[in-house]
Amino acid sequence: MRHRLRLGLGLLAAVAWMLQPGLAAAHDTWFAPLPGGQLALGTGNRFPVQETGVARQALVQQGCQGPGSRPGMLRPQRELPQALSLALPRGAAPHSCWAQTAPLDIRLAPDKVALYLDEVRAPAAVRQRWADLAARGVAWQERYAKHARVALGPGAASQAPSPMAMDIVLQGPPPQAGGELAFAVLYDQQPLPHFAVELVHAGTGAGFWLRTNAQGQAQVRVPLPGAWLLRGTELRPHPQQAEAWDSRFVTLALHIVPAPPVAPACVQCPHAQ
Repeated sequence: MRHRLRLGLGLLAAVAWMLQPGLAAAHDTWFAPLPGGQLALGTGNRFPVQETGVARQALVQQGCQGPGSRPGMLRPQRELPQALSLALPRGAAPHSCWAQTAPLDIRLAPDKVALYLDEVRAPAAVRQRWADLAARGVAWQERYAKHARVALGPGAASQAPSPMAMDIVLQGPPPQAGGELAFAVLYDQQPLPHFAVELVHAGTGAGFWLRTNAQGQAQVRVPLPGAWLLRGTELRPHPQQAEAWDSRFVTLALHIVPAPPVAPACVQCPHAQ
């Protein structure tokens, strides 16, 4: 499945309404670069604004991959109000880092469920199961965990899967603006087909939805340079509680560089005659 997006700046501005507070019921967790070889891991209502930090005790998987080296560990530094700061491993610069949080249980107010399902683009089977539960007066009960990855620099091409329970893995290098981004989504190390993923631009707030194909892969043309986030949420019935839900949030943060300028045609050069 190939998704090609050719949108002008006017349309990008028009869809920036998605940044308005209160429109999203889901809260993603993602990495953001910090000066001095550090990363910020935080949670927010809408990328790129991190609003709450992650406790270091909440991390059950975390690490980095370097070119031609064994995975290293992130080193938690400070628990800030908006994010947990982590230092990159010493030595060779990694091309990718990841973190998974311990699962937490929540209950969602009835008037928030429809908004939540719309926000994560829940499939028809999930909506039907919820309709059946709600008709019996069952409240929304959910166990969720967060899975975040960040691509660092041009060496981020063709990442190996992380040990996380859910992952977004680049297939090829992050493109220049106007190029095509290819990735795969994994659930328990297996391809996740027909999974809804949103690509969000930090500068405009524009978000574009796509779905993975039968092999859990997708491609999308990235129209603008800057910071972008791939985000998605997989909702399934809880494996032990018959009337509850199990969810996994996944993100991949990356930076897209501008395309090189195109040299103007030379109408007076000898070879142009």
